[in-house]
Amino acid sequence: MADKKDYYEVMGVPKNASEDEIKKAYRKLAKKYHPDLHPGDKTAEEKFKELNEAYEVLSDKEKRARYDQFGHAGVDPNFGGGATGGNPFGGDMDFGDIFDTFFGGGSPFGGFGGGRRSNPNAPRRGADAEAALVIEFEEAAKGCRKTISYDKVEECPDCHGSGAKAGTSAKICTVCGGTGQVRVTQNTFMGVVQTTRACDHCGGTGKVIETPCPTCRGTGHVRKKKTVEINVPAGIDDRQILNVPGQGNAGVNGGPAGDLHLLVNVRPHPLFERRGNDIWCDMPITFTQAALGGEVVVPTLDGKVSYQVREGTQPGDVFKLKGKGITKLGGRGCGDQYVRMVLEVPKNLTVKQKELLKKFEDSTSEKNYQKRKGFFDKLKQKFGE
Repeated sequence: MADKKDYYEVMGVPKNASEDEIKKAYRKLAKKYHPDLHPGDKTAEEKFKELNEAYEVLSDKEKRARYDQFGHAGVDPNFGGGATGGNPFGGDMDFGDIFDTFFGGGSPFGGFGGGRRSNPNAPRRGADAEAALVIEFEEAAKGCRKTISYDKVEECPDCHGSGAKAGTSAKICTVCGGTGQVRVTQNTFMGVVQTTRACDHCGGTGKVIETPCPTCRGTGHVRKKKTVEINVPAGIDDRQILNVPGQGNAGVNGGPAGDLHLLVNVRPHPLFERRGNDIWCDMPITFTQAALGGEVVVPTLDGKVSYQVREGTQPGDVFKLKGKGITKLGGRGCGDQYVRMVLEVPKNLTVKQKELLKKFEDSTSEKNYQKRKGFFDKLKQKFGE
């Protein structure tokens, strides 16, 4: 890690750069160092690799926060990390547990209820886990399979979720008799009142673990790094959530696992810009191509295609390639690709080239420039000669 460059330095942005500034910086540098534009250039290839690594961290709010606080160690997988997918209080506590802690888990008026859960050992669904996924523009457009690693809570492999050391088992709580609740009698201004609350001795479970499992310390669950292969559907967009059923944290008391929520980050493309299911790109052409027309090679997500530029094409003219855009979610067709003509004016002309252009200019008249003629006609009408 000592040899790694600062990610902000790699992307050429300040530490307080916004998400849009980071995305624009990536798009600009990706154009500059993309391997397709520099075949065989190892330096460009290495810089492009560094750029992707930096963007993967800085485009993700959670990873960026860890990087800002701990540097490269904060985003190194060897140091752990990842979204817990649970509640902010840790462990398997839920809001009902918090309610029980403060209010005793029962009705203060006796006959109106005997606790929030009639069965403390009923199966409960596990909490959802969260992780981030960075994919390429083309992968979002066409769909792909990705292998991801993330942290999740799983059933302890040694005690199989019981919390008791292998070869032992939990005992029925002698205080509550296995119900998980105890009745308390209190003297109040209204007289003697009986209330029901969670048993302090067993924590409301109705069971007592005398010899806890050393692997999970009696919790029945452990946190592990999980690796899964998932299908990313074609047409998914930047910042969308991809739900993977059953890949979240393990359930309690044999309950089902939660889901995995993946926040998808799509890397900007050096040539294409996405607008819904359509894509846009700028196509630089020369003055000669614009004036005389001719064949140009246009990049698309499916490869290069030839297009015949019409004679007299103007800067900013747009043509459409039908069906060459992003696949719509669910596979219901594709968007289109729009190509904008960008006229590039030549620089560093030789003396001979300048003379030829002057001769060409002298040979033209207002009929060759309709917009120019219309502009000066309006100017004359408004201000006179």
